[in-house]
Amino acid sequence: MDVKRDILWRVYLSYILVILACVAILGKAFYIQQVQGKYWRSLSDSLHQRIVDIPAARGTIYSEDGQMLSTNIPQFDIYIDFRVEPLHEKNGKMFRENIDSLSICLSQLFKDQSAEWYKNNLTKAYEASEGNYELRKKISYPDYLLLAKFPLFRLGRYKSGMIAQEKNFRLNPYENIGYRTIGLARDENKVGLEKSYDTVLSGRNGRQLVRAIAGGVTVPVQEGEFEIAPESGKDIVSTIDVFIQEVTENALMKMMIQQDARSGVAMVMEVKTGKIKAIANLGKVGEGKYAEDLNYATRATEPGSTFKLVTLLSALDEGKVTLDSKVNLEGGVWTYAGRNIKDAEAHGKHDATVLEAFEESSNVGMAKIALNSFSNNVNQYYKHLSRLRLDSTSGIDLMGEGRPQVTKPGDPLFGPTTLPWMAFGYNIAIAPIQTLTLYNSIANEGTMMRPYLVNAIKEEGKVLKLFSPKAYPVKVASPNTIRDLRIALEGVCTNGTAKKLFVNSLYKVAGKTGTALVADGNKGYAESIFQSSFVGYFPADNPQYTCAVIIINHPHQPNHFGASVAGPVFKEISDRLYSTYIQNKLNVVPSFNLKDSQAYHYSVSKMSLAKIAKQLSIPYQDSSSTNADWVNVSGAGKNVMVRQQLVSDSTMPDISGLKLQDALWMCEKKGLIVKCVGKGKVVKQSIAQGSYIQKGQQIQIELN
Repeated sequence: MDVKRDILWRVYLSYILVILACVAILGKAFYIQQVQGKYWRSLSDSLHQRIVDIPAARGTIYSEDGQMLSTNIPQFDIYIDFRVEPLHEKNGKMFRENIDSLSICLSQLFKDQSAEWYKNNLTKAYEASEGNYELRKKISYPDYLLLAKFPLFRLGRYKSGMIAQEKNFRLNPYENIGYRTIGLARDENKVGLEKSYDTVLSGRNGRQLVRAIAGGVTVPVQEGEFEIAPESGKDIVSTIDVFIQEVTENALMKMMIQQDARSGVAMVMEVKTGKIKAIANLGKVGEGKYAEDLNYATRATEPGSTFKLVTLLSALDEGKVTLDSKVNLEGGVWTYAGRNIKDAEAHGKHDATVLEAFEESSNVGMAKIALNSFSNNVNQYYKHLSRLRLDSTSGIDLMGEGRPQVTKPGDPLFGPTTLPWMAFGYNIAIAPIQTLTLYNSIANEGTMMRPYLVNAIKEEGKVLKLFSPKAYPVKVASPNTIRDLRIALEGVCTNGTAKKLFVNSLYKVAGKTGTALVADGNKGYAESIFQSSFVGYFPADNPQYTCAVIIINHPHQPNHFGASVAGPVFKEISDRLYSTYIQNKLNVVPSFNLKDSQAYHYSVSKMSLAKIAKQLSIPYQDSSSTNADWVNVSGAGKNVMVRQQLVSDSTMPDISGLKLQDALWMCEKKGLIVKCVGKGKVVKQSIAQGSYIQKGQQIQIELN
């Protein structure tokens, strides 16, 4: 009996211990759930929730006439959380009632897969209760609005499971035009105005509590609620004129391709204000291909003969010479300090005036003027360089401008040939923007304006800050010197190296050609790479714009002179601006008739051209296809060339040269609303050629 009692006691004890253990487990579970539940739930949430930065919407960069140059475009990544309860209620009734129509809508919107394909894939993801099904990435805002109205999705995020993650990307509507000036904000690689005004444009990021779902995707815990709301960036209004920028870039591009050049820059400045209306920077990126790869406008380089203006200014202002003073050009070759100074051509001239030496761009003449004027007091010459701000940056509101490289007395490299070589643009390196600013000061009667690119900072249309033109305090030279310099610059275009370029011009031009042999890195000057330049202003008797064109040619290019390479680019720009902006403004009436050889370019319907040519018995060479509706006509006199003009349904064609009737027909056929100014033929269109267009979009055209 004692053994039996002992066994039963042990069984009862074990049973009691098991019961106590169960009670303890249940008690602990109750304690964790009811007493510590809030703590553990918050700890769980902390593993799946976090506060993230919400990027602020970046401000927009506008042109002076209000066109967007750089702006934010929203894109959306679309996911579906098939775990949401409403999708599975009543055996998935809501899902199955909408899947067919949803699949048809998706197929019609994206046009990449059939409706059956979408139905099968969505059904598989639904049955697997996928929490992060990727439907589509990077869809546009209009597509997102359509998507939100589709069957099932229109029920909202918490019923349909559709999750839209919004992201902004930066877009330049005019793409490559002015890219290095306007810039593009992508990651940390900002350039141009995007970099210079980054703190203004970027705004302030916000903070939001989000929770993680499958696949690393996060969604807000409370839609529309932020720890700190993001603050959008400010907008900036630039001085850039889209029309002038496009004209400048196109003119430069044509010459770059023609010359197979390495790089080039063309700039236009408004004389009275210093506003930069256009900067085109083009570098070779492939065979026959060019892009705005670097900002050549702010990179220091040896200026060549355009620097002769500085030498003439210094000598005239110090009273060392007059325009009528004599200088011996030595036939075009002169030996000084054991080195030969050569003119571009061995012209054989000896006796010449200072004016003639400048007009013909004589290196010998300018070297002699500098030596005769300043060899006894070199510092006097350098004082003028400082007054002209050639030993400091231009002050343009664009980061990255290179500092000038000036060899001064006392420097290790300064020697007996420094001054005479500097007189015609060597032994010194300055940025093209400085050369432009210098010539603009002569056009502006000796007042040097600070070049600038931003007119105003705005917030939601309200002006927060205006930037006004700023003149540097010191006059660059005396009024008499400025008068003589303007005579000399006009003389270059009427009697000197650029006389052939402007022989039939409707307006006067003042400027200077430049041709410089430039170094090619470690190879030095052995590659015979020449820099072709033309800098000037127009109209010379009432200057409105100053323009600089600098092109680096490929090695051993036979045609490398400033007048024949950079000069035509300048002339194309000045002709377009004169006819578009200046001629009517100044009410200038030409006092002579154009010769038949005057070049022309316009667009016309092929049918009209054939009819006119037949009536007037004008032969022409037609390279367009037989079914072409519109053609471009160009040439001079009776040398008429006809090329096909491609017209796309979705992009803006070039309507320059069209009569109003034809321009209206072409624009209205595309659904554009036309606003026109003036009469005659089209000289300007507010929507650039090649831009994407939509029905109902407004376009302004100007007639000559």
